[in-house]
Amino acid sequence: MTKTEESIDKSDVTDAEIIEIEEQTIIRAPKRSSSEVKTASWVNYLIVPAIFLAVTLLGGFRLGAVDSAFIFLKPALVCLVFSALTLVLYARSGLIDIEGWISQDQPMLTNASSIAILITLFTATVQLYSSLLPEQGLTFWVVGFCFFWTIWNNLFAEFDPKRLLRSMVGLFGLAFVVKYLVLTNLTAAPEGSWWQRLFENPGKEAFTWLLDLPRYSAGTGYIQFFTLSLYLIGLFLLPRSLRR
Repeated sequence: MTKTEESIDKSDVTDAEIIEIEEQTIIRAPKRSSSEVKTASWVNYLIVPAIFLAVTLLGGFRLGAVDSAFIFLKPALVCLVFSALTLVLYARSGLIDIEGWISQDQPMLTNASSIAILITLFTATVQLYSSLLPEQGLTFWVVGFCFFWTIWNNLFAEFDPKRLLRSMVGLFGLAFVVKYLVLTNLTAAPEGSWWQRLFENPGKEAFTWLLDLPRYSAGTGYIQFFTLSLYLIGLFLLPRSLRR
């Protein structure tokens, strides 16, 4: 042993700094089979946009109260604002990862398909709000303000995707009950002359006149219930990201 080695005392070794190097653990996702990839592609690029297109079509349908004729209503401008704020809420909560949908690393065709799916989501959301909002009168502004207040508060709250889905289901479900169960029962049927309706159902006729409620067939509620269910199914199937 050299003098330098002999000069090192054991106490110096114990006082030395011990550096621990932890091994980095790399977790790899299991490889997906070709059948699983095809199934996911069918769901993402065909089934989900088809659901949202169906919601876009059915959301504007109403049935006339007299002859049950099909009536297609255009959405109000405020529905576009609500839809844009809702998509921002989806992105902020992590329900949709924008970078996972549109990125420079992905092919142009993939980005174009992603944009098309997001457009169908936007139009479906617009028509859903049009379906749940009363068409005119005082109730239009009251329910619209409730929508705006809820969405605006949620934009500044901490949400994860599951909590956001539960919140949106509760919001849309309550709006459906208000419009198609409560307000519809306050509307007088347009049968007979106005004085006959006033004599038979004075309360309903008064609410119809005061709140300016439109008259539709009862089948409208069934169509819009199916529309709301389709939208929630499409929202559940919507992937957070399209990156493989």
